[in-house]
Amino acid sequence: MAKFSKGNLTDHVANALGHSIVSGDYKPGSVFLIEELCKTFDASRTVMREAVKTLTAKGLVTSRPSVGSIVEKSGNWNLSDPDVLDWFLNVKGNTLPLIQEFNEFRLGIEPTAAAMAARAQDKPAIAKIFTALERMLAAERQEDSALDADVEFHVAILHASGNRFFINMRHTIDVALRISIRVTNRSKGVDGPNVPDHAKIAEAIAVGDETAARDAMQNLLIEARSLLKGPVVMPQDQQPL
Repeated sequence: MAKFSKGNLTDHVANALGHSIVSGDYKPGSVFLIEELCKTFDASRTVMREAVKTLTAKGLVTSRPSVGSIVEKSGNWNLSDPDVLDWFLNVKGNTLPLIQEFNEFRLGIEPTAAAMAARAQDKPAIAKIFTALERMLAAERQEDSALDADVEFHVAILHASGNRFFINMRHTIDVALRISIRVTNRSKGVDGPNVPDHAKIAEAIAVGDETAARDAMQNLLIEARSLLKGPVVMPQDQQPL
């Protein structure tokens, strides 16, 4: 095993165990015994306890005295945690169903966030939306990353909403969008976002038109939903086994 500092080893163990749980290597109801894990990872009891605490905080396991750490059902996992979401999305076969649910989640959040951004009129925050839009245009000229620009655009709208709960979802949105956007773009047969549709959202926010901002975002996400319900072209690294 590679050499790790204590902190890095804890992260390494938590990541390995988390991915194994999400992959189904450990079934719900399975019990982790600290002594066995110490041998498996050649780690101290302190490191193992910290790793298990991390997984407990993410909803993957529950610790019970005199029993050990028990693997939870997937319904109890904290999918808003970026690590859990990343582990789940990178298990082949999980991607499309989760992205379809994620799109419905976005429909409940992002149109409202766009309307709130139009109402709030936070000029510096709106400027960041247009910066992301400029990056999309640069990506069309092969001068920037289309994926990074698209994610930045949607995260900037969460910030511009001024709602701290929406802003707190930015990491979750970021992680899931990086796969979701690749799936929908491939299904449309394009390499990047539809800049005019994103521009409609930005412009409506800039002029303070809440209804237009909400509708433009909703239309964008409804198109994505229709693509996810039709024949879907998965990214090569997400093809089912």
